[in-house]
Amino acid sequence: MNRLRITILALALLSLALGGCANVQSWEHGALADYKMNRSRDPIKVAVDEHIYFSREAATGGQGVGGAGCGCN
Repeated sequence: MNRLRITILALALLSLALGGCANVQSWEHGALADYKMNRSRDPIKVAVDEHIYFSREAATGGQGVGGAGCGCN
């Protein structure tokens, strides 16, 4: 019974891992480069998200020059 559960769990995890893989055809690249797909299209939202991340993590998020993570930016 345990072996069956482990096998089912392994197959489920493998199917989840492989489900995110996708081949993008050359004519589909334009849709991925669309303005709506850009995460930083709203500078106010990006600033708020970075502020929230900085407040929680006490470190910069890697978008700019950061300090040592001690809050002494």
